[in-house]
Amino acid sequence: MKFTELKKSLDGGIAPVYYLEGEETYFHASAEKMLRERCVQQPTLNDVRIEGDSLKGDALASFRDSLYVYPFLSEKRLVRVYGFYPTEKEYETYLSRYFADPCPTTILLIVNAQKKSGTADWKKKPNVTYVDCSRADEETVCRWIYLTMKRAGVKAEGDAALALAQFCSCSMARISRETEKLILLVGQGGTLTREIVEQNVSRDADYKIYEMTQAASRRSFAAFTEILNDLIEKGFDEIAALGALASHFRTLYDVSAMSGSDAEIGKALGIKPYAVQKNRETAARFGKERVKEFYIRLYELSCASKSGLMTKESALKEAIAKIFFE
Repeated sequence: MKFTELKKSLDGGIAPVYYLEGEETYFHASAEKMLRERCVQQPTLNDVRIEGDSLKGDALASFRDSLYVYPFLSEKRLVRVYGFYPTEKEYETYLSRYFADPCPTTILLIVNAQKKSGTADWKKKPNVTYVDCSRADEETVCRWIYLTMKRAGVKAEGDAALALAQFCSCSMARISRETEKLILLVGQGGTLTREIVEQNVSRDADYKIYEMTQAASRRSFAAFTEILNDLIEKGFDEIAALGALASHFRTLYDVSAMSGSDAEIGKALGIKPYAVQKNRETAARFGKERVKEFYIRLYELSCASKSGLMTKESALKEAIAKIFFE
């Protein structure tokens, strides 16, 4: 299930084992907090954290046995394991017995940033509840912002919530901090507007790069140079800028050359259908052959800068000339 479904799931009962997988650390911390508040009293005695890389061989057997320890003056005992990647053989040897019949007074929480090949697949193990903690999409984030603001007595306009999500690249850890700040700034009974977000929330580099490539697509030289200069002042590299531009025009070429629905192309390219639609519109303004020409030349300049055939500054200047002045 998605992380956003976890709270409702807990209302129906607590599972013996939870597996959190994904890079969003805010979801990890929130899930831990929910479980702790629901079931754990005396957390200093009944909340244990273990690093998974310490669990090898006999240590796995000791860890398994520790899961049967009875909680002290508490309904449950919470055992949190981070970065837990035993092999299937280690799982079968040391852990399969526990997962088949877990201790009813223990909540085992496994937290992994990603799945690794050659390791036990926790999603397929008995009595495991899987929680997807990958980065949320814009729709989910906007809904979270709106509801959080509403509970605090603040009305969030739709474009304000979207701007906040985009400026923070949908990183919930940062969005939660910025939301708290904006609630205090606007005050109960106030309204959060896009203008307030723009004035008080700095854009993540990823979003600034997105804005830069969009300015290039519009051939808006003034907007492009303003964003590029701001990025470079903050440590962004010319080679990275060339790579971002080449990647953007490659996407434009791909969507112009591919046939199928927006959803089908989006699935093939790993982007949202809406992004496919907008990229198709942009590519149509240039024309398929022109987009291909841009992509090939930008890719050549990117390679030349990386190989030392051109300085990165010269390559970027030539790329800018290609986009805006030819």
